[in-house]
Amino acid sequence: MTTAFRAVLAFSLLAGFYVLVGIILAAAVFFDVLLVTDFRVRGLTVAIALTLAAGAMVRALFMVGRRRSGEQPGVPVGREHEPALWQAVEDLSRRVRTAPPDEIRLVPEVNAAVSEDTRFLGMRATRRRMFIGLPLLQTLTVDEMRAVLGHELGHYSGAHTRLGAPVYRGRVSLVAVVQGLGDHPLLRRLFALYTKLYLRVSQAVSRRQELEADEFAVSIGGREAMAGALRKIHNTALAWDLYAGDYLSLTGVGGARPASVFGGFHALLNDPVRQAELARLSERPKEVSPYDSHPGLADRLAAIERLPEPEQVPDPRSALTLLRDPDVAAEAVERSMWTPEALAGLRPVPWDELVAQGVYAGRNADALHDLAVAGQRVMGATRPYLDAAFEAIARGRQAELEEQLRGLGWKPSETLLAGVLGQALEAVLIRLGEARWTLSWSGPARLLYEDGEEVALAEYAAQVAADPAAVAGMRQWLGDHGMRHDYVPVEEPLDR
Repeated sequence: MTTAFRAVLAFSLLAGFYVLVGIILAAAVFFDVLLVTDFRVRGLTVAIALTLAAGAMVRALFMVGRRRSGEQPGVPVGREHEPALWQAVEDLSRRVRTAPPDEIRLVPEVNAAVSEDTRFLGMRATRRRMFIGLPLLQTLTVDEMRAVLGHELGHYSGAHTRLGAPVYRGRVSLVAVVQGLGDHPLLRRLFALYTKLYLRVSQAVSRRQELEADEFAVSIGGREAMAGALRKIHNTALAWDLYAGDYLSLTGVGGARPASVFGGFHALLNDPVRQAELARLSERPKEVSPYDSHPGLADRLAAIERLPEPEQVPDPRSALTLLRDPDVAAEAVERSMWTPEALAGLRPVPWDELVAQGVYAGRNADALHDLAVAGQRVMGATRPYLDAAFEAIARGRQAELEEQLRGLGWKPSETLLAGVLGQALEAVLIRLGEARWTLSWSGPARLLYEDGEEVALAEYAAQVAADPAAVAGMRQWLGDHGMRHDYVPVEEPLDR
């Protein structure tokens, strides 16, 4: 089945969707009119069901129609800002015989993409945009970046973007109708099956278009450059997901944000331990679904190997050389990641400070506060003294402490008290300036004493939680570190 035929079929299915909606609307009107002229109880049931279903579909389509694309992501860069980048894009546009984009935007994503505003179901184009992810510029060579840009411009040359917008809007409309028919299981199933058929056909078109765009990329950069770019993009995407989940997620803790987002990402990418970890992750086979918009990496690499190798002049320089000042560009893209409220309200801090605050807030602050509150309640103290919790353990009232901790939101477990106690003791050392969570790009942050020795309190906390007689030694140990017996935590617990 050719790509053109699949595209026609996808548009036919999209048209069929609206015809199906029209049939159900017409049926609802027919039974409503029939009910007025010839009232029957069975007809009333059918009329009500169809009218409610038709209303749900119209409401879903109306809400989709009201959605606007909104502000474009990233930072626009004009020819006067990045002349080398624009020259490269315009040169590549001539090579693939297409018009260059009207706008280039740098985005904080591991991706490069093009879009095209169209009218009349893709027959007329109004504005072209190219989006280039700064993480790609950090990791690719000029050769590889040119191949990637050639791939994206190939979408223009092959008129792929003309079909993209209406196909995407159809996909959104279908999904919205299926979700809107939640109270109408029969019609919901009908439209769900139709949506699956539409997605399988339209995504098959997308996958074929990706392979066609790869042909443009190879004709510009060569097989080695495009294959290398695909492998690096795959690894960089894995790294960015890890970076976002383990590091960027600390944003907002203590009213702070990272001062250098892309500087941190560069440090993680260059850490040898992380490189080995990412290499292992990239080797895992990925299941390919008929609903994927891109072919699998192995399929793309195999297709590239079958293409002819063009004559070219290698350029192994970093793709960042296409930017006039990479640091200025990175700062601008980073600012685009934050809302105006975040820019105004969150302090930019170095990564080591953000990690120290973030891990403490996520691991220790709740434990310190809640253990003191639990001790206050068990012992009837006037304030949430941490020593009240120690006294409860010393008197063998661990079960009551655990009950209070569960009431404060902690999940039941056999090691609940030992775990909370260990995290609270870590918090005390941190508050007293005896220890600090230390940034590591190789793995999780480590809690270290001032001399670099790692803090390891889990076994000790378990021993104290199980043996009331051990509380006296713990009190002495904490006193040696500077904790007063009437110490009261001041942190408010985080929302759980």
